Amino acid sequence: MAQGLNTLGVAHKFLREQVKKGALCIDATAGRGRDTVLLCELVGPSGRVLAFDIQESAVNATKARLRECGFEGRANVILDSHSNMDQYAQKETVDGIVFNFGYLPGGDHRIYTTPATSIPAIERGLALLKPGGVMSLCIYYGGDTGYEERDALLCYLQTLDSRIYTVLLHQFYNRPNDPPIPVFIYKEP
Repeated sequence: MAQGLNTLGVAHKFLREQVKKGALCIDATAGRGRDTVLLCELVGPSGRVLAFDIQESAVNATKARLRECGFEGRANVILDSHSNMDQYAQKETVDGIVFNFGYLPGGDHRIYTTPATSIPAIERGLALLKPGGVMSLCIYYGGDTGYEERDALLCYLQTLDSRIYTVLLHQFYNRPNDPPIPVFIYKEP
């Protein structure tokens, strides 16, 4: 497989092209902190990142990664559900939001995202986005947990008003098994 041509690589390329210095961004599913660190790099010293996770181990791992990279002053890592992000940012103030749906890699596979919180989180995130803001969704599915969420997310995304949002769905068409699905949303300026 070509280097960087995986779901996370595609999402990071998208974010590098869209997020500018001084931005306010949200990592809705902090996990191990990879996206949080990338967002901190992109927003620069004048920007800010909010990162959410419901697992204390993920919050701690993200904080440790931020310390290692010298970015702890740029990010606030919050032990809370992504569906509560609107309690931490104001409507139309956020430049970019990142989601990775599924379970924490290397974590407890009994803890995973579900449509019950993921769809409200996307809805709240869309309201937080500035005009011209972007959202990256990586839908990891397969195994015993992800098909229901994948189907619910894809159905929901089709309902977004095309006068306000452009939704781009990508597929790794020639990959075996259940390759993750990268989705990018642009909010019209």
